Amino acid sequence: MAVPETSLLVAVGVIQDSAGRVLVALRSERQHQGGLWEFPGGKVEKGETVREALCRELYEELGIKVEAAVPFKLLDYRYVDRRVLLDVWRVTRFTGEPAARESQPLEWRAVTDLNPDEFPAANRPIISELRSEELLDGQKGEAVGLASAKDLTDTE
Repeated sequence: MAVPETSLLVAVGVIQDSAGRVLVALRSERQHQGGLWEFPGGKVEKGETVREALCRELYEELGIKVEAAVPFKLLDYRYVDRRVLLDVWRVTRFTGEPAARESQPLEWRAVTDLNPDEFPAANRPIISELRSEELLDGQKGEAVGLASAKDLTDTE
């Protein structure tokens, strides 16, 4: 008889600074997928909402208090040994300065510097989504630049 597979529900935070860099943390070698970078967050405990878990985990791991966050992406990923459901939120406002409260290395990285091979497979769609947004933002900027140049030539 097959044992029903259950998913581990994880709240994940995408935290960006004013320069658009993303905060990532290095997983401990002792953890599942150890030695890889990840977006901060952790397990949703029984009786918690995902948002409550996100706020608790980011305070425990980083010492920040989430003031505003919006849902970003929901990812269901099956590893060989477990299944995870990542409920990813974009943290849009927080207080405090992120610090490694669990002695984990932290880095602020440009979205273009996020190497998917350095992250657990379940995190890679987050990187893809962030890159797509950045690409779209860049195209909007180019389109605005072209319109402005055209406007200048029209006045001559």
